[in-house]
Amino acid sequence: MTTQAQGRAAVGMPHQATVTPGEKTLSLDRYRRLGRTRAVLPGEIGVRPAPGTLRQSLIVPTYNERDNVPALLARLAAALPHDDTEIVFVDDSTDGTPEVIEALAADYPIAITVHHRENGAGGLGGAVVEGMRIARGEWIVVMDADLQHPPEIVPDLIAAGLRDGADLVVGSRYAHGGNTGGLADGYRRLVSRGSTLLVKTLFRNHLLSVSDPMSGLFAIRSSSLDASSLRPLGYKILLELIVRNRPGRIVEVPYGFQARHAGESKSTAAEGIRFLKHVGVLRFGLARLRMLAFALIGLSGLLPNQAVLWALLHLTDMHYAAAAVAANVVAVGWNFVLTDTLLYRNHRRSGLVSRSARFFLMGNADLLLRIPMLTLLVSGLHLGVLAGNLLTLVASFVVRFLISDRLIYRAGKKP
Repeated sequence: MTTQAQGRAAVGMPHQATVTPGEKTLSLDRYRRLGRTRAVLPGEIGVRPAPGTLRQSLIVPTYNERDNVPALLARLAAALPHDDTEIVFVDDSTDGTPEVIEALAADYPIAITVHHRENGAGGLGGAVVEGMRIARGEWIVVMDADLQHPPEIVPDLIAAGLRDGADLVVGSRYAHGGNTGGLADGYRRLVSRGSTLLVKTLFRNHLLSVSDPMSGLFAIRSSSLDASSLRPLGYKILLELIVRNRPGRIVEVPYGFQARHAGESKSTAAEGIRFLKHVGVLRFGLARLRMLAFALIGLSGLLPNQAVLWALLHLTDMHYAAAAVAANVVAVGWNFVLTDTLLYRNHRRSGLVSRSARFFLMGNADLLLRIPMLTLLVSGLHLGVLAGNLLTLVASFVVRFLISDRLIYRAGKKP
């Protein structure tokens, strides 16, 4: 639910929740009496209003940041002009953060909007994009709520954009004059440097003028923003914005990354995996990324396939063709477990028995082609059985992938 308080001007007026199409309007008093901590029938955020109503909109995604909000708002009020600014909180919290913001908004000199999301789609990046669709400012500034991004730098970002005619201004920890002092330990500094090096290598042409593509602090002209092109996943929205939106002129403002004011870091191993997946999608596209992952899983299946084939050839009197069939069954089982649990976990549109039956049918059907090929390679061309078996596996890979991707999991189709 989206609630809006217009600072002191709203005091004494009915405190109504203003919502987007598809949502219910509910007074905050009624909302609290119902004892709800989440939105009622959340709807989609509509198209962002035409830019220019305000000079700047600050988008602050929050997830359990109730202890950081008072200090953040106090410092923003001291640093920013009140009449030309709005602050948009997009909240996924479970700790009552929206109620803390609403309580402070009643006596706050800057317009505040709180949009609480039910499902948290897209993680922090998804929250930022929803905020972009709500924001009304000529400039849209994105920053975290934990005060690791110093609020006092916001005017510097806007000033740099106006001075240099930039479309995007990045707050950089790695530009001359910036620092990463607020990173908790050596491990986090290593992860930060490593992820920065990775994306600058993969997206070299996009990031020539950006020293800190992993920054969560930046300002973009609303006239240069196309939020509909963004498909965020996880918490690194700046990279997504640069690659998909392709803003024109980019400049940087150095800043010192601060220690977290309160609470715990949201950077987890799960977020790291989401980040790697997101980078892969941005760089290769979803279909090619799935094909690459399918290839790696298939490559891992070569080990049990070749091991079983070698064992049957050397420890039994089984004919090489029959041994190849048995080895293939084992490898298909291996591949199914990895494919079903890792690659297509979110695309299971049928039961386990149905998926496994079709996968095993597909995985063994190619034996009708592979066994004649193997016979030709071994008996006709006198190639070794293991080498010949490897060649037939490579030949069948593309067919296996297309059948899995399009027929078994239908990953290219919307649910």
